[in-house]
Amino acid sequence: MTSTSEAPTVEDHAKGRIVTDAPLSRAVPVALSYDPAVDPAVVRFVFPGDVAWTFPRALLESGLRAPARRGDVGVWPCGRVQTVVEFHSPDGVAVVQFDSAALLRFLRHTYAVSTSLPTR
Repeated sequence: MTSTSEAPTVEDHAKGRIVTDAPLSRAVPVALSYDPAVDPAVVRFVFPGDVAWTFPRALLESGLRAPARRGDVGVWPCGRVQTVVEFHSPDGVAVVQFDSAALLRFLRHTYAVSTSLPTR
């Protein structure tokens, strides 16, 4: 029997667009990760410079359908194919737009891993 400490992790990548009032937004690579051995309820987004945000997986899921917020992170759909994730810190606010398909694919991967975890 496999323990949860040996559970597989999910590492996906997505391009996010930093939303500013400048005429052109810039794309940034974002590592999307899920490690059920650390905490099966959270996902982690890691931006260049090792800037990482950890927040509830349920927030990401609900924010793909309707505006949702928990603590310093907000998620909401933007049109039919985009999702916005807003991160608040003492240094300010970062607004990042993603293709919803990339976030949905990541969520599917996390649920595939978590449903394969052994029960105790």
